[in-house]
Amino acid sequence: MKIGKRGAGIALAALAVVAIVGVVLFNRYWYYLPGIMENLRDPIQPNREVTWDQGPAEAAVPANERRPNIVVILADDLGFNDISFGGGGIVPTPNIDSIAKRGVAFSNGYSGNATCAPSRAAIMTGRYATRFGFEFTPAPPQFAETIATYAGNGAVYLADREKDVPPVDRMSVPEDEIYISKMLQEQGYRTLMLGKWHLGGTDTTRPETRGFDEALGFAPGASLFLPKNDPNVVNSVQDFDPIDRFLWANLPFAVQFNGGDRFEPSEYMTDYLTNEAVKAIQANRNRPFFMYLSYNAVHTPLQALKADYDNLSHIEDHALRTYAAMIVALDRGVGVVLDELRKQGLEENTIVVFTSDNGGANYIGLPDVNSPYRGFKASFFEGGIHVPFFLKWPGRVPEGKTIEHRAAHVDIFATAAAAAGASVAQDRVYDGIDLLGLTDWEGGLGERPLFFRSSHYKTLLKGDWKLQVSERPKKNWLFNLAEDPTERVNLAGDNPEKLAEMMTALEEIDGEQAEPIWPALVEAPMMIDRPLGGAPRGPEDDFVFWAN
Repeated sequence: MKIGKRGAGIALAALAVVAIVGVVLFNRYWYYLPGIMENLRDPIQPNREVTWDQGPAEAAVPANERRPNIVVILADDLGFNDISFGGGGIVPTPNIDSIAKRGVAFSNGYSGNATCAPSRAAIMTGRYATRFGFEFTPAPPQFAETIATYAGNGAVYLADREKDVPPVDRMSVPEDEIYISKMLQEQGYRTLMLGKWHLGGTDTTRPETRGFDEALGFAPGASLFLPKNDPNVVNSVQDFDPIDRFLWANLPFAVQFNGGDRFEPSEYMTDYLTNEAVKAIQANRNRPFFMYLSYNAVHTPLQALKADYDNLSHIEDHALRTYAAMIVALDRGVGVVLDELRKQGLEENTIVVFTSDNGGANYIGLPDVNSPYRGFKASFFEGGIHVPFFLKWPGRVPEGKTIEHRAAHVDIFATAAAAAGASVAQDRVYDGIDLLGLTDWEGGLGERPLFFRSSHYKTLLKGDWKLQVSERPKKNWLFNLAEDPTERVNLAGDNPEKLAEMMTALEEIDGEQAEPIWPALVEAPMMIDRPLGGAPRGPEDDFVFWAN
């Protein structure tokens, strides 16, 4: 059968239309590909019961004669103003507050970084993550490209660096770094991890290969809390946020147990992790254990249980109400875990630490999550790194005391080592201090330095002073935090001697850090005083380009 010229022309035209439509659809929906490919490679299985390894039926010695259990509860993107301790909060958080009221509140608590994964690396190692090159948060190139493509604010995607970036599952802490889990495991602790990992997803980087005896959670940096169309969930889609666009397109509702197949949790993720933590406590009640309970609340996507959302009808704004309901679930979970420790007779011999991996995020569009501090996640202004930090150990630390001395994520390792009677390796620098030695502190901020770096943007806190140095824009900010804790008055131009002193100290510590293991793929401007979703940046707005 012959096809005439006219028929051939029609066929070519049809192919051209199909090609154009294909290109348009690809350009519009290409960022769905990572999730599609992952689901094809590793389909999600139905829910299954998790069975935690059962410890001894009877304790060899009474709980109060054993080395203390250690429970680290880490929230995700929780702002300083998201809890009610100290008079703030969108909703009451009595259970989180109770850790401070029954123990100590470090009013100047600091994260390991202004984004999540480097902070987690600092918690795991007791060292600045930049000491071993874990400078940026693991993310696939499609994520970085989505931000640059849809942000519309001058963000730049550095495509020429893709060749130097490993697959996201291989973005991890070097294997010669000693994790807190491994250190405590060697002291005879049963080590348990629940929730968000974000430190690698391969056979050599997953939690159960880095010192955790058992691990239930997910490797990526975020997860759905329920399927988007579940009748029990309320969603708030932040249309103005390119990160939200990518997450909704790609995130599964799934967990893994000890590196096995992915399967669906049985309920809302925050409650699921809470109830599994209870089971893990019950299984290990008669032996010393370390639990790293790493909630993904209140990270986006914003999803709340409908019952929690309905109970907050006094909050009119939909996004704020959804976010507040997520905080309610997080606080409920903390309360359930604390109650189980009491029920098992373990409260008196358990150290509980509560903190957040960084400050509240600008991309949820809510302005007051870090009040009274300026800045958000992905900036080194206080809003990005000044986090809630509570510690309790009944009978061993004061009750209801507020301590001004800076506490930091790097201190959790040193504190756990001291409590467990472990010796730390002598072949490396540890940046943390034992917080148990500060419980009698009556002074101010303390003199020990804290250092932060993300590419060209660097920060040093030392004594009463804080220096921020940025190349894009080229600017120095110098603040006296003892007099100006919310960073309102930049003294860089008025105090050249202090600026020079702090710059020298910053450069000295910066020189001790390693080169990044992989390069940043995107740089995006971050407004300091206004969240995403509002007016575009004006000439009067402070901002900094954040690299990742």
